[in-house]
Amino acid sequence: MKKLSARRRHPLAALVVLLFALAVTGGLYAAFSPSEAKADDSSAQSLAIEEGKKLYAVGCASCHGTGGQGTSDGPSLVGVGSAAVDFQVGTGRMPAQQPGAQVPKKKNIYSDAEIEQLAAYIASLGAGPVTPTKEQYSTDGADVAKGGELFRTNCAQCHNFGGKGGALTNGKFAPSLEGVSPKHLYEAMQTGPQNMPSFPDTVMPEKNKQDIIAYLDTVNSDKSKNPGGLELGGLGPVSEGLFGWIFGMGAMTVLTIWVAARTAKAKKS
Repeated sequence: MKKLSARRRHPLAALVVLLFALAVTGGLYAAFSPSEAKADDSSAQSLAIEEGKKLYAVGCASCHGTGGQGTSDGPSLVGVGSAAVDFQVGTGRMPAQQPGAQVPKKKNIYSDAEIEQLAAYIASLGAGPVTPTKEQYSTDGADVAKGGELFRTNCAQCHNFGGKGGALTNGKFAPSLEGVSPKHLYEAMQTGPQNMPSFPDTVMPEKNKQDIIAYLDTVNSDKSKNPGGLELGGLGPVSEGLFGWIFGMGAMTVLTIWVAARTAKAKKS
């Protein structure tokens, strides 16, 4: 009788075993089944792609093809990524108003939500540069001096040392960077729109891009001081030298004629 009573289980043992089994089952389910958050994200992404496809069919397919494969009127969009779409559509360059050597910036016709939907659809066609986050193009802690050095080395040949832009060949041009948002500056470096070379993170790290953005924000700020006086638009030494030659020499010529006329009149009198 003592042996039987020793083997007798505690009345709560079955309950403990049941609770343990439920805990293990719940843990396995949580580990191996998709969470509701992931399902919601996937559903939202699918919806964005579908809406983006509709917008693409109306505003883009006539030039870039029904599947983004490209036509004689527009390049393929497979693999350009969401960053390129956000830049081109966000700056109003796309849809293009008319064909030409270069598509200029103009007023944007899409909302932010529609741009995100278009970008989601184009990104689904093939992997490419992803739209940057605020942390990526933030200038907090950026090195302005380093940004100026990088800009003069990599960008000033086309955009001018102050980002004022300049002419290129065959009707093309480097646009002014004054007033361009940090996000679009970052995306331009990522994707290399139109005539611009691309600077992916393997070529120009994220920190260097932030430094360049900080430099442009500084030189184009109203608080930026110009020790040289009148900057004449900051277009560089060629235009400023031409201005000085034409107006300086013109003023000297007028002054010479005036002095000669006064001298001749004085001699006659």
